Amino acid sequence: MSITVNLYYTGKDGNARKFAQEMEESGTADEIRREDGNLKYEYFFPMQDEETVLLIDRWRDQAAIDAHHASPMMGKIAALREKYDLHMRVERYRADEESLPEQDACFIRK
Repeated sequence: MSITVNLYYTGKDGNARKFAQEMEESGTADEIRREDGNLKYEYFFPMQDEETVLLIDRWRDQAAIDAHHASPMMGKIAALREKYDLHMRVERYRADEESLPEQDACFIRK
């Protein structure tokens, strides 16, 4: 059962977006995407909050997350968060492996 972690990075003066940009341009985000067990690693920008960036980070299982947290990659990420003086809020979700219930599926346009 996959685990999705939503990380909200918040800063000042556009620092959250600068952080995401540096993660992408430096290749750090791509390195994370290549880690065993990573299923998704994407940044999004909330329209109502220019000082926040949302990272949707999905992993195969807790073991894959634990391996990522134990990797040298975490040092790079921590240094960039410190550089941009970011604060975080985290949400975790476990995937519901069942298909959408019929009453919900009727609202989805494919």
